Amino acid sequence: MPRNFAGLLRSLDGKPYGAYRDAVGAHDVGGGLAVSLDRAQRDPFAPPSPVRMNIPAEVAELPADALNDQRGRIAAADYLTRALADALAAEGFDRANGTGGSGRIEIDRPGQEILERSSVKLDAAGNVEIRLYAGLPASGRRIRGRAAAELLAEDLPDLVESVLREESRDPAPLRAHVELYRDQEWLRDQLPASGLVAFVGDGAILPRRSGNSDLPLEDSPIAFKSTESLRRSFTLPSGKTVTGMGIPTGVTLIVGGGYHGKSTLLRALERSVYAHVAGDGREWVITREESAAIRAEDGRAVTGVDISLFINNLPSKANTRNFSTPNASGSTSQAANLLEAVEAGAQTLLIDEDTSATNFMIRDERMRALIPDNREPITPFVDRVRSLFTRDGVSTVLVAGGSGAFFEKADLVIAMDAYRPLDVTDQARTIAGVEAPSESGSAPAKASEHARSLDARCFQPRGGHNTKPPRGRGLSAIQIGKDTIDLSALSQIVDSSQTEAIARAITLISQRREPASVRSLIEEVTALIDSEGIDRLAAGKKHPGNLARPRALDIAAALNRYRGLRLA
Repeated sequence: MPRNFAGLLRSLDGKPYGAYRDAVGAHDVGGGLAVSLDRAQRDPFAPPSPVRMNIPAEVAELPADALNDQRGRIAAADYLTRALADALAAEGFDRANGTGGSGRIEIDRPGQEILERSSVKLDAAGNVEIRLYAGLPASGRRIRGRAAAELLAEDLPDLVESVLREESRDPAPLRAHVELYRDQEWLRDQLPASGLVAFVGDGAILPRRSGNSDLPLEDSPIAFKSTESLRRSFTLPSGKTVTGMGIPTGVTLIVGGGYHGKSTLLRALERSVYAHVAGDGREWVITREESAAIRAEDGRAVTGVDISLFINNLPSKANTRNFSTPNASGSTSQAANLLEAVEAGAQTLLIDEDTSATNFMIRDERMRALIPDNREPITPFVDRVRSLFTRDGVSTVLVAGGSGAFFEKADLVIAMDAYRPLDVTDQARTIAGVEAPSESGSAPAKASEHARSLDARCFQPRGGHNTKPPRGRGLSAIQIGKDTIDLSALSQIVDSSQTEAIARAITLISQRREPASVRSLIEEVTALIDSEGIDRLAAGKKHPGNLARPRALDIAAALNRYRGLRLA
């Protein structure tokens, strides 16, 4: 091993912590590997320092067939990220052993979903770049140079080499990971032409261990099995065949007793806009990407949204064709959430009555008799759900356990019985006294006709001297200057690195000088990522190690929740 990097770090032993800046740059550590310290943290208590490792293809020796398309490279990078995270934890590098975060090395650890990430970059030739974060060793605020040399010039290269050597020796697990991802995304591609919004494979394990865990229920006796009338089969590119329940376009109602799996199925559909790792239980739950989970969200800000499809003639005389409020109610927030999602391109709405505003969803005959329609500003969702499909092409999957109001509107009614689906459409129609879905209550105008034009400059940071760009704050918040965008109601953002990527996307959007619609803004960002990769969101920085690709719908949802949003 060359001594230059190790010797340089040892020479810093005992110096003030700031002297680590002398080690910034790229260094050969032998065996064809290079370590780059891209920035040295200010002190041991500051955020860790970004470190990259570059491994040429002839050293990495990854299977070429796993890297010959974009999906293969996304899955292979995800696999290596997981392998490196596990190896770092096994060797104790995920724990500090000095002042502050000294001696800790981190990589962006994935969850159950396979996402396009910036933590490992692969090219078609098989060259590898690994992006990590290191707590540079210190005692107090003095450099521990010998420990730094051991950590960065010896232990880290040895660990990376051992992981790559294992994958080179036995590439079967990596190939299986790539094959699974390719098959899942191929199946997602088939859904529109197959007339489906989602597919739930036989044998799927949908329950999770707990409300705060995304891991599958251990030793679950509950395996999903499609009802015969909805069973579909697909032969995958790998040659395997999957069989399960197809959920068609249109209006689908999921009913059943409490604790029988209605909401569990819907949550699986929400999360399955992404591929899942083997063993998750939802590997073959596949939902179209343009699916939006819609709920009530009391207190959110709404800016210039046409909610007149659902709400009109308010006693306050507020203009519901251009509705704004800093503090939306349950019904107005759910109306805005739905219409903003359609504006951004949503093709399927996923709705659970448990998280909905009752007065937005239904209005029964007794209430209509007591309060006449001309005194009620809200046209309930039940009166619009058919027209959303027939006129806008927007499907709905709705969980309902307390009301049969949607029976006559549904194309399909699925009853969950001990987590097993039954097709009860005919029974529901008999109860409702209809032979086909009722079109009554159709909307006078399309929900997708009204596109707002945004002044993107409003996303530039406000707040005096605070000009820092937007940045993610964990999973559920983005800070812009002194303002915070609350994302806690967006259940389809599943990783804090997606939140950080959305923050970076907002920075790009804020640089646009001309007004544009929400949809065109997110389409521009999506096109940039498609053409240049997720690194494009890093704005030229060398080390974007904590980004995961968000969906266009979630970028739009974040824009819409910004309290400083300004229309052109």
